[in-house]
Amino acid sequence: MRDTTLTEAVRRQSRERPGDTAFITPERTWTFAQIHEESSRVAQGLASLGIGPGDRVACLTKQTDRAVVLLMAACKVGAVGMPVNWRLAPPEIEYVLNNGEARFLMIDEVFQEALARISVPSLRLTVASDAKADGKNLPLFDAWRAGFQPEDPGHEANPDDTALQLFSSGTTGLPKGIELTHANLTLMNELYAESTGFDGARSVFFNALPIFHIAGINSAFMPLIEGGRNLLLPDFDPARVIAAIGEHRVSHTFLVPAMMLFMLQTPGVEKADFSSLELIAYGGSPAGEKLMIDAQRVFGCKLLQIYGMTEAAGTLTALSPEDHDPGGARAHLLRSAGKPIRSVDMRIVDPGTLEEVGEGEVGEVVVRALHNMKGYWRNPRATAEVFPHGRDERGGWMRTGDAGYLREGYLYIHDRIKDMIISGGENIYPAEVENALSYHPAVAECAVIGVPDEKWGEAVKACVVLKPNASADAREIITFTRERLAHYKCPKSVDIVAALPRNPSGKLLKRILREPYWKDAARQVS
Repeated sequence: MRDTTLTEAVRRQSRERPGDTAFITPERTWTFAQIHEESSRVAQGLASLGIGPGDRVACLTKQTDRAVVLLMAACKVGAVGMPVNWRLAPPEIEYVLNNGEARFLMIDEVFQEALARISVPSLRLTVASDAKADGKNLPLFDAWRAGFQPEDPGHEANPDDTALQLFSSGTTGLPKGIELTHANLTLMNELYAESTGFDGARSVFFNALPIFHIAGINSAFMPLIEGGRNLLLPDFDPARVIAAIGEHRVSHTFLVPAMMLFMLQTPGVEKADFSSLELIAYGGSPAGEKLMIDAQRVFGCKLLQIYGMTEAAGTLTALSPEDHDPGGARAHLLRSAGKPIRSVDMRIVDPGTLEEVGEGEVGEVVVRALHNMKGYWRNPRATAEVFPHGRDERGGWMRTGDAGYLREGYLYIHDRIKDMIISGGENIYPAEVENALSYHPAVAECAVIGVPDEKWGEAVKACVVLKPNASADAREIITFTRERLAHYKCPKSVDIVAALPRNPSGKLLKRILREPYWKDAARQVS
């Protein structure tokens, strides 16, 4: 019988394998018993501050081990863990902490300068996560928690209680708090282990993803729930990761495509020891087909593509290792996001009418799953917008905002609905054009947008960042795409730019690219 709350999971692992290693960090090693004991100490500390059910306990840290201890402690008193994106600017951090009415904050020394520039009246205590914080007038987390007994408060969470609150990136507006329940997270991590083949104590996971990201939090929770070992690094350093995989006999990991690219570009990677590596899961942004081919060749392990979203607690579809067949009969599946995992019902609907469309027709992806979020924190209107038909016994149909189509059971993602370009009555999806551009040998990254066109309504423009020491002009790039796509999809113009605008989570801000072209237009595309 699976755990239905995070607290059940950490208590069970402490009983069943107390002395086994759970976390390995550059500073220390944690056993399952130590995580349980130290989270109980912290829980007693939180209770001493009057923090209890429904209160938000925040962290602004790269220290994943301490963050997990804090988040588990919050659950042990019925509070809600709230990791904050440490890439945010101080005003954004202030908004998130105040929106969640955070009662407690753990913060790394490197981020403490922001504290002097923000005001969060709800905070009852702020502690420093690391010993480098001397002189900052904050108590150290380790020293603070040492003042309490390792006695489990014994709070029994309901599976439907909120356990975690993550925030949307705020690409088009203010961030929204996404409430995920114990049931959401325990089910998702059971499915995560199932889809990756992570096998408890036999397996070793590597995680350098930020704790404020759903993939990062699940990559911390899943091995803990399953009883496996987890190697945690606070930052992603390609050379260090490559060495650690061989040294610690890592069997599983999750990487975003950019991480794989950086590793593949690291000198000596071809001679590195990847013999223990069984599977790399990847997702979070589109991956070019060439990258998949190179990764399979160099790492020599299975690849699993994951498509999902924070509002669904993680995974919605997976492209299995068997479907990674570059150069083979199933190579066309590399363009897909895979099939819905066993917990997910999926439809493609007309975004205007919400009526289901036929196979192969592009529309908005909507999903129904028991791990769909509880809702947006104190935002019933936004919650109702993504659950237009309400909830049901299977979690309710949730709008993803992504454009795609289904073919033979496989989901093909084109783009965000709002990024669609309509030129001369034809729908053009930037992701398809960007995928073609990614094969140009001089292109490092690119973004495709729609700009005003007197004749066609909108025209396709590509904004391109070139690789170091590479050269290419607009004519060459347009010709390149015309060899691969229907001409109406190809860029009519190309801007060579130094960098693409991104928000603190690294998400591309196409609205910033569009603004100069649409500022004087009667109709705004964004």
